[in-house]
Amino acid sequence: MMDKRLLDILVCPLCKSQLHLDTEKHELICKADRLAYPIRDDVPVMLVDEARSLSADEVA
Repeated sequence: MMDKRLLDILVCPLCKSQLHLDTEKHELICKADRLAYPIRDDVPVMLVDEARSLSADEVA
């Protein structure tokens, strides 16, 4: 589980918007850019090249 304090200060590296935690997929979601940043070994990987694109259904 991610520390809430860390989640509060992390922002999307691309657009600087707030991220949302998806606990099932272990990802941080940027709805503005439709990207999902992976969390590996409890460490968020905040690299745009490592993020996956979200479908329209996943963003809703």
